[in-house]
Formats: sequence, C-alpha cells, structure tokens
Amino acid sequence: MTPRGSSNFMEPMQFTDAGILDSDPELNPDFYNWNKVYVRYCDGASFSGDTQVLAQDGSTLYFRGLRIYEAIIDELMEKGLANATQALLTGCSAGGLATILHCDDFSAKFPQGVSVKCLADAGFFLDVKDISGERSFWSKYDRLVRLQNVREVLPKNCLTSKNPTECLFPAEIIKSIRTPMFILNSGYDSKQIQLNIAPDTSGPDKAWLSCKYNISNCNSTQIEVLDEFRNTMVNELKVVEDKKGCGMFIDSCFTHCQTIYGISWNSPVSPRLGNKTIADVVGNWHRGRSQGVKEIDCEYPCNPTCSSLLHT
Repeated sequence: MTPRGSSNFMEPMQFTDAGILDSDPELNPDFYNWNKVYVRYCDGASFSGDTQVLAQDGSTLYFRGLRIYEAIIDELMEKGLANATQALLTGCSAGGLATILHCDDFSAKFPQGVSVKCLADAGFFLDVKDISGERSFWSKYDRLVRLQNVREVLPKNCLTSKNPTECLFPAEIIKSIRTPMFILNSGYDSKQIQLNIAPDTSGPDKAWLSCKYNISNCNSTQIEVLDEFRNTMVNELKVVEDKKGCGMFIDSCFTHCQTIYGISWNSPVSPRLGNKTIADVVGNWHRGRSQGVKEIDCEYPCNPTCSSLLHT
C-alpha cells in the first residue's frame, strides 16, 4: 500500500512558499487571508471512481474517490463553507482534472449570489499520439474508466454520443461547464511530455530520454513534436476563449503545477505573460479587475521569463 492508496501512509505536509496557499499578503495578495483546505489525493482517479472489484488474490479492492469528495465537501459545508460569500475550487495535475470534473457540482452546492469559480492547474491532459504512434494516455484513461466506474462524473451530453473514455478528457468536459473556470497550464507541460509524449512504453531512445526530462536537451526535430503538442492544446482551448467568465494562462515553460509553488506563482523568476505573473492574472480574473483574461504564450523558447528553476 502507498500514500496514494491510503491516508494511513501519508506524511505531514508543511505549506511554506506555497503559492496560492501562502498566507503572506506580499506573495499572495488576492488569497492570503482566505480560509483554505488542502485535500490529499489518494484514489487514483481524480475523486471520480465508485465501485469495488475482486483482485486476483481474492481480496476486494474498493474505489471510492467520488464518495470521498462528497464526504469532504459535506463536512466542510457543516464547518462553515455553507456560509461563504465566495469560494474557489482548485487543484493541480490529477487535482486539476478533479477541479474540471467537479466544478459545476461544487458550484451547485451554493445558493445563487455566492461567487463560485474554479481554477484548474496542469490538469488539461490531451489525447495525442506518443512518439511510437500509440495513444498511450487514452489507453490509461480507458483502463481507469473501466476499473473505477467514473461515468457518474462525466458530462451526460458527451456520453450520449461518445465513448466514456473520450468524455474523461478535459477538452470534452469543458464544453459543458457553466461555472466560471480558469485554465492554467504549460503548453510544454513537463509531466505530459514525460508520460504522454515519450512514455516508457513508447521505447524512447537515448535522445528522447534526455529531452523528456530537460527541454533544453531537445533537438529541433523533438521540439517540432513538442510544438505540435502545444498547438493541439491551444486549439482545444478555443472553446474557453468563447466562454464568458472564463480565463486562461498558457505559458511555454517546461514545468508542471504552478499554483502551489511560490517560485512560479509570484516571485522574481515567475513566468510572465504580458508582464504579469500567474498570481496577477488569476487575481485579475477572480476579482473581475479586467475583462477577457486569456493569455497564451508563443512557442518555446520565446519566453525569457521561463526559468530552469521551475518545478518539473
């Protein structure tokens, strides 16, 4: 058993230099004084599974991510969340996907008049072919859908016409989201390059093994592959451009998860678009200080504010 399978194995966490979770008004001016709850990830399916299966050894495996999410939100409501005048659901990586999946459900738990928004960080996973020509990430999603029975959280209008696995990808989910949503992602997401473009199953050669962990080691042919990945992401996000109240910050830095690290959220070496940090742009979107907060970076390596110190 691992920390991703049971909270019994989780180590204590400290939140220092923690980006959007930081309590320092200089580092996190728009959210420093918010009540914050960090939900540990332990179900393997972005809090969406709800089933039990018989393992080969005869034991029973329980997948209860959806019930965990619902129990946590219910308890928080009892503890005072129901009295909130504004609420923000956010998460990064698998938590970013969970944010996209549960955004409208989370918003529906509040009465009209409460400002509810969602911020998905590094959760915009793509269905693309890897370097061997296989849709390896689609295969992983397909196994997940079958194993954990995640249909309950998938968009009903998508399920009527498409395969449930396709409906788990954010490009399909965001089409039906009504709640104001902000998509934060790198067009050269380091984890997606490692797990989606050049996964171990694709048999990456020495050159790709070097490239996938450090984009500065990539040759021109490899950069063309990564540019295609970035352009696919930008194209699939066009639906967000037309949604009122939605925003995005798509930089070209080799990184993954940017809200929970101070270095990327708001620091001297934070990625900048239009001379604004992620904290600036997200704050402007959430507070309504500017309209149409939708920033898309140029192709790598055009942005001089992309630091090699960023989390990968």
